[in-house]
Amino acid sequence: MNRFARYALRIASLAVALGLWQLLTSQDIDLWLRFSQFPTVTDVAHTFADRLAGPDYWTDLADSLTRILTGFLLAAVLGVATGVLVARSRLAEDLLGPFLEVVRPIPAIALVPVAILLFPSNEQGIVFITCTAAFFPVLVSTRHAVRALTPVWEEAVRTMGGGRWRILGSVVLPGALPGVFGGLSVGIGVSWICVISAEMISGQYGVGYRTWQDYTVVDYPGVFVGMVTIGVLGWLTSTAVELLGRRLTRWLPRTAQGPTARPKSARSGAAPSPAAAAGREDSTRTRPEEARDEHLVRD
Repeated sequence: MNRFARYALRIASLAVALGLWQLLTSQDIDLWLRFSQFPTVTDVAHTFADRLAGPDYWTDLADSLTRILTGFLLAAVLGVATGVLVARSRLAEDLLGPFLEVVRPIPAIALVPVAILLFPSNEQGIVFITCTAAFFPVLVSTRHAVRALTPVWEEAVRTMGGGRWRILGSVVLPGALPGVFGGLSVGIGVSWICVISAEMISGQYGVGYRTWQDYTVVDYPGVFVGMVTIGVLGWLTSTAVELLGRRLTRWLPRTAQGPTARPKSARSGAAPSPAAAAGREDSTRTRPEEARDEHLVRD
């Protein structure tokens, strides 16, 4: 399937989902699920168009993006640095490991009271929650990626006179990049979940705050506008992280998207005959014996 057909299939699947949504909600179908309580696609589209024409939507969008990018970038730097440190140093693992493992299972959204008490403004608290949400996926992925590196690479650099920083820059970080970006992809999704939740609880502006306000005034089309906005923003940011990861790891071998490649001999022509294969096998079998006979003659 070529690229155009794949894109057409994706658009068709989205169109079918929207059409099914419109059908179930416009006909007030209530089976087990109460679709009559849902707004229709046209209602959401009209509300979306009205929001785009006003300044509040763009203000909320800018605030949420600022919070998510600030918290995510901090988490990326701190998570990669801490993951490499814990994976490479036993002392750092003994000092930081127990504390990190105790804090890691705590949901980031449960830290909202801590952020309110700890930081002087809600803005800083939301960034803290967002950073905490993305920090642990990046940390764990980086730690596992560094520990999975082949020791032969490091030994080769040491043999050529490379020091600790040379090993870090030429072996550890490049070799761990696929695992690092796996953690970043997970972290950006978790960050969106937590930043929206934090905005709903303690925010004054942002997409999450506006979505919760629409729910309190029973503006359900507005709620779905917020949900669609969150989904699109999450998809765009995760795609950006994935594209950056592919850009920085383009030196890695890629898996072919299609049928398994045939051997070179099958592409160039007919397969070798059984006699030829048997001849090669006999030659490989007799080589050790010939070498042994030659050694005896020399002795």
